Amino acid sequence: MGFRFQTLEVYKQTLQISGDIFILLNEIQNKKEYVIADQLMRAFLSISNNISEGSGSNSEKEFAYFLNIARRSVFECVNIMTIMQIKGLISVETKDRYTEEFEIISRKLQSLRKTLLT
Repeated sequence: MGFRFQTLEVYKQTLQISGDIFILLNEIQNKKEYVIADQLMRAFLSISNNISEGSGSNSEKEFAYFLNIARRSVFECVNIMTIMQIKGLISVETKDRYTEEFEIISRKLQSLRKTLLT
């Protein structure tokens, strides 16, 4: 049976990129950039955490609220990636690849949110 969030496409997509994100986090930590790696980890985990937490809400409106928080965490991840690229911690190509992934996740979160609110 499982939990509602485990069936959501946007949740599954977040999990699909998690392996790559954790590899990237290890690389950043190896460069002794612990603060920025920690911030990226927190923001990234916030996406799936809010999807899963919100799916247990008593109302669709409350679930939509958690999806909005998840979407805001996506924006935070993109900002952190941009700062990492400016600092020379990741390449432009790496930043762009993750930005594309995050754009898709953001659109899916927004679409699900709109569905819940109608």
